[in-house]
Amino acid sequence: MIEPLIIESRRVPLAQESMEIVERKGLGHPDTICDAVMEAVSIQLAQAYLKTCGRVLHFNADKGMLVAGQVACRFGGGSVLAPMRLVMGDRATFEWNKKRIPVKEIAERTAYTWFRRHLPRIKPGKDLECQVELRPASEELRSVAERRSPVANDTSATVGYAPLTTTERLVVQVERFLNGSPFKKHFPDTGQDVKVMGVRTGRDLSLTVAMPFLASLIRTESDYFKRKESARRALTDFVTRQCGTRLVPDVYLNVLDQPGSGEAGAYLTLLGTSAEAGDSGEVGRGNRVCGIISLRRPASAEAAPGKNPVAHVGKIYNVLAQVLAEDIYKKVPGLLDVTVWMTSQIGHPISSPQSVVVEVIPRRGVRLETVRPKVQREVQQAFAHMKSFCKALMRGVYGVC
Repeated sequence: MIEPLIIESRRVPLAQESMEIVERKGLGHPDTICDAVMEAVSIQLAQAYLKTCGRVLHFNADKGMLVAGQVACRFGGGSVLAPMRLVMGDRATFEWNKKRIPVKEIAERTAYTWFRRHLPRIKPGKDLECQVELRPASEELRSVAERRSPVANDTSATVGYAPLTTTERLVVQVERFLNGSPFKKHFPDTGQDVKVMGVRTGRDLSLTVAMPFLASLIRTESDYFKRKESARRALTDFVTRQCGTRLVPDVYLNVLDQPGSGEAGAYLTLLGTSAEAGDSGEVGRGNRVCGIISLRRPASAEAAPGKNPVAHVGKIYNVLAQVLAEDIYKKVPGLLDVTVWMTSQIGHPISSPQSVVVEVIPRRGVRLETVRPKVQREVQQAFAHMKSFCKALMRGVYGVC
């Protein structure tokens, strides 16, 4: 039975601290693209192994890089000069009991499907090329997936926390608002490569947003700045409503712009993402499992996207730590903040972590001994249901970016 270490924090909840720095990379950001695509590949590989072999075999598809392309972009349109290249790598099992698993075909098909669904302006095969570099694994690591009871294939440390602060939630809400259907209906000339940075000092919140406008739908520099101002007003209205009286926001949109400089002074894209020419992407540089990069929070070096959902604790414990922190906060009364750390030791059962540490900040008047049994019960229940949790990971039930 899991015996977590439950400790009382001496920290002040982040929401009560004097400052926060929070970032979110949106749907079309090159780093988020890499995370999302490789996670989709992981899900499809897991399903293919289940269908062909009856279980998930060894693989890790957590190495991905989106190499920026090259475009000629101008008001009113432009052209793609060199396509983006998505390099997908690490390890996979290609054959089992003389049955072939079409790993390369699955990875490529999954990537192209993701782009068609989420970034429809990008034409796979023309604007984007895939380079699949998945290779067979070592015998030792392959054997991990063949054991009856799943064991950790790595020694890892992960962390999750709850609840998100007002600032953290707002940064997520802003990106989803700008990439949501209602906003895109009113602003179809905006791309999906949205990046949000929130800096709170006291009650003052500075929100800096980058969002490209589609060159083909912006005819002139004047049109660009008119549409930008309309979008900024819509965004400011949304942020003001969300903040209420809790925060005093200042909203900035595309602050690199320089009126009078033509295309060089406006954030334009052909395809909706800076990966077309301006910025490459890589797995692990995007949002954490909770959907943000919050610089005053603890963070794991493990990237969850693309990892094996039944053997790689870098994924399993990353997601579980976040889910468990949220569950403890919701189900155990009297807590202001919950942080969960988990460590694994390679070769040990997934259901038997090396350590689980739960750090809580109780409300005033609430003693640690009062909440300890309830916290312990939540941890034990989580690990008792590890098998079903991993099955949910296989299906993509939990977001990882």
